[in-house]
Formats: sequence, structure tokens, C-alpha cells
Amino acid sequence: MSSTAVEARAEGGRHAVDLTRGISATWWYTATAVLFFELVLGTVWAVIWRTVPESASGFILVGGAALVWVGATLPLLSAYRGRTEVAPLTTLRQLPALLIATACAVVLLAVTGSALWPTVMVAQSIALLNWPRGIRLRVVTLLTVALVCCWLVDARLLAPQLAAESAGWVASVYSVLLPAMSVTSLWWWDVLVALDRARTAEARLAATQERLRVATDVHDLQGHHLQVIALQLELAEKLMPRDPEMSLEQVRAARASVAEATQGTRDLAATFRAVPLGDELANARDLLKAAGIAVTLRLAPDDEPAPGLGSASRSDSVPLFHGAPARVLGPIVRETTTNVLRHGGGGWANLSLDRVADDWRYTIENDRGANASERNDGAGLEGIRRRAGEVGGSVEVHRGGDVFALTVLIPAEGNR
Repeated sequence: MSSTAVEARAEGGRHAVDLTRGISATWWYTATAVLFFELVLGTVWAVIWRTVPESASGFILVGGAALVWVGATLPLLSAYRGRTEVAPLTTLRQLPALLIATACAVVLLAVTGSALWPTVMVAQSIALLNWPRGIRLRVVTLLTVALVCCWLVDARLLAPQLAAESAGWVASVYSVLLPAMSVTSLWWWDVLVALDRARTAEARLAATQERLRVATDVHDLQGHHLQVIALQLELAEKLMPRDPEMSLEQVRAARASVAEATQGTRDLAATFRAVPLGDELANARDLLKAAGIAVTLRLAPDDEPAPGLGSASRSDSVPLFHGAPARVLGPIVRETTTNVLRHGGGGWANLSLDRVADDWRYTIENDRGANASERNDGAGLEGIRRRAGEVGGSVEVHRGGDVFALTVLIPAEGNR
């Protein structure tokens, strides 16, 4: 991985809040789905019981108990969101919710005499606890079997009252499947959390590997020169009493070694800073793809890279772009990539680099975010204009509908 990749990941870290918001949105979608399942089921229960003869007022108790049960699910979902593998099955915050769900089940049993409906309330609360991996499936299976048994009991006891109610069968099937549907929704959340943790771990590992590589290069460079300098100075010290001229020669050699070490360090630093332009573009594409953006990268036809752009052997497959001012275009590519992540709509982006007469033309276009400003270009675009202006280049910005496009023309090396 090049130093630009590390810098790109650092830029990506600045957008961790945006990614967290995306994960939070998924959580609220998941939690809302579970609550919606329960609310619909509770409404169906109340409507069904409203039609039962001599039970016109009972639907109020049924509906009220269902609403309280839905509210008691909130602490269970809240605790589930922050759960870990080593966390206990239940916490003190969950116990009141379990007691409330049990109380609602007792009320429902007393009013309706149904075995299925009260059992669903308790089964749903049990399914939302922090069961260890592999255990949850067994628990949900057992709960589903228990609910089917309760359904069979209700089919015998409540058949005379609800035989004419086709909605009763729908509600029964829905009740039996509720824990499984809820756990399936939460399973998707678990998958998202696992992927997000893997992404974070991958970024940290990549940064660590890059630091280790830099440390190894510095160690090899400086270790060699320091060892040579130490030997030269030691020899000078031994020769000083017998042969001052030779001793002075060794001191001069040590000084030359110091200069070589200094220049080697500068060259090493320049190597990390001067990343090939092909790597810059590949890093930009990979970073945008990692953020979930559909990316198209088009390069100059005569410098088209071999298949495998963006692979582990990137340095062997990226185009060289002879004459392209990488020192100027590199920071511009990084800045525009950051702007797409920060201000873009997050749907798509197109990048291209080609040769136009004596200039290199870099273009990036993307869908605009909902909060994109019409007038304020921001410091990012000002910095791009300044970099391009310093070398005689130009910048053109186009805003049309939901599309934002930026075109940068930079004179080729040797034409300035």
C-alpha cells in the first residue's frame, strides 16, 4: 500500500461520522421494523376481539396491553444494539421490560382466554435477549414450536367465537412467525455490525503495516549508515596517535557518510510523498468504492493500464502518464475525492484523466448531496484553483441539476 492509500484512509476517517450515521439509519430501520411487526399484530388482536359478541369493551384492554407491550420492547432493542458476545443474557435495564411484557400477557390471557396471544408477548421478549451465537436459533425454534402448540389449543377453545373471523387465522400465523421475523431482522443488523468492524480493523491493519514498512526502510537505511560512521570514527580514534593524516581522512569519510545518510533520508521521504499518478487515481477509486459509491475510472487511451489496476501489485500495472504533473494533480485528486465523500450524494462518481494537446485534463463528476450549496465553493475548491493557477492551469466548475462536475487543465511537464 502506498502512502497515498494511508492518507486516503486518514481522509476516510474524517467521514467516520457519516458512516456511523449510515449504520445508525440501518439500526433505526431494523428497530422500527420490529416495532411495526408488533404494532400491527396488536392492532389485529384488538380489531378481532372487537368483533367477538359481548366483548365490545374488551378490545380496549387488548389494544392497551398491546401498546404497553410495544413500548416495553424499546429497552430490549436498545440493549440489543450495544450488545457484545461476552455480555450477560439480561441486564438490569431489561428486567423491567420483561416484567411489563409478562404483565401484559397476563392481562391478555384474562381478557381473551387465548393461549397464543399472551405467549407471543413473552416469546418475543425472550427472543430479543442477548443469546450467545448458535443458541439464538435453537431458542427461536423452541419458541416457534411452543407458539404452534398454543395455536392448536386456541383452535379448539376459541373456534366457536372466531370461526367466522378469517383475520383470526392470519393473526395466528403472524403471531407464530413474529419471533422468527424479528430475529431475522436483527440478524441483518448483526451482519452489518460485523462488516463495519471488519472494515475498521482492515483500515487499522493497513495503517499499521504501512508504518511497519516505513520503520523497516528507515531502520535499514539509517542502521547501515550509522554502523559505517561508527566504524569510521572508531578507526579515526585509533589512528589519531600514530597517523593523524589517516585519522583525519577517516573523519572526512565519516562526514561524507553522514551526508549520504541525510540525503538517503530525504530521498526516502520524497519516495513516500511522490506517489505515481496512477496510484493516486486507483486509490481514489478504491476509497469511493469502499464508501459504497459506484465509480467509473477512465484513463488516457495511450496509457491504459494492464488488467489488475488496484490490485496488490499495483505499482506494476498502473500507467506511468509520462509528462503528467503528478506533483500538482496528485493533491487535486485527493481533494476532489474528499469533496465527493463529504458533499456528494453518495450514489455515483466518474473520474477521467486524458491528454488534450499540450495539457492534461482531469475531470470528476458526481451526484450532488441534498445539502450541497449553490454558491459556497468552500476552501477545497479554492485550494484546487490555487494549485492549478500556480502552474498556469485552469479550473472549471459546472453545476447542473443533481450533477456536479469539476474539470482541471494542467500544462504537461516541459510545456510550462
